[in-house]
Amino acid sequence: MTANVNCLNQPIGFPVADWTPRPRPPRNAMEGKFCRIEALDPDLHAAALHEANLTDTEARIWTYMAYGPFKDLSSYRDWVTAYSRSEDPLFHAVIDKRTGKAAGVASYLRIDPANGAIEVGHINYAPPLQRTAAASEAMFLMMARVFDELGYRRYEWKCDALNAPSRKAAERLGFRYEGLFRQAATYKGRNRDTAWYAMTDKDWPAVKAAFQAWLAADNFDRNGRQKTRLASFSSRQ
Repeated sequence: MTANVNCLNQPIGFPVADWTPRPRPPRNAMEGKFCRIEALDPDLHAAALHEANLTDTEARIWTYMAYGPFKDLSSYRDWVTAYSRSEDPLFHAVIDKRTGKAAGVASYLRIDPANGAIEVGHINYAPPLQRTAAASEAMFLMMARVFDELGYRRYEWKCDALNAPSRKAAERLGFRYEGLFRQAATYKGRNRDTAWYAMTDKDWPAVKAAFQAWLAADNFDRNGRQKTRLASFSSRQ
């Protein structure tokens, strides 16, 4: 016998009025105070990225990536060439305006326009970019494109659960921890438990306000050093 269930007596999700699928991310550049984000291009970015990556003499930036390290510029350029053609993941180079050179990579991936969900990943910052204002601003610019420009509802961050720096960065940037997916993948001959973080369009206004306060001109000295950390502004929201 089939049960006669009245859906009006069951809990359902909140209404999403007049929802329409969102556009896919474009390839045009994102411009900030400390950095510029450009679609990855082997001719423009491969050599500078490889040079910056080599400053990590112990190749630690590749530990939690499914690829790398690369033995030479030629092999790295081949990788950049292949992935610069991809639409999902859609790779970008992060240009540090202090030097005018690319020093990091990040991408949009698992792009789901129908549901308004998108992930940021393949984040790989060479040592010259790490712990700089440009590094954090790059993440803000990518968030702003997702929420303000494209109107997505959800922005995800996933990483190896053992990658403590990535987990700390997610929380500092305003993502919320959602859970652990055990034995989610294998790479480089080892297991990966995946930690999931996300931000929604409801979280975004407070996150945006914290970033804007942090990026204000009076929060940086004449040498570009921050006076108050982003985490301090985030805690006030």
